[in-house]
Amino acid sequence: MLGLKRFAVAETSMTPALEPGDGVLARRTSRIRRGELRCFEHPSRPGFWLVKRVGDVRGTAFEARSDRPGADVIDSRRFGLVPISGSYRVLVRIPRRFLR
Repeated sequence: MLGLKRFAVAETSMTPALEPGDGVLARRTSRIRRGELRCFEHPSRPGFWLVKRVGDVRGTAFEARSDRPGADVIDSRRFGLVPISGSYRVLVRIPRRFLR
């Protein structure tokens, strides 16, 4: 299957769905729907990837939302909409206990 990529979760903005140390296996696809998890490059930090939940979808972009919003959380409330192209849909969570 082409376009698969593994990502590591580094912070708590998506708990309880994802915990720090978990991994996710994701696939590049332009099909998108509200509520799914997506991995994408931070809009102003190339090479730094985020995993967030899809909020509204607007044409070729989507709203990236943290499950635990707070003052220190970085999502679309801070950087705006994210292009769908180049993002990955999370297929499976790999709990950190299986990554040791």
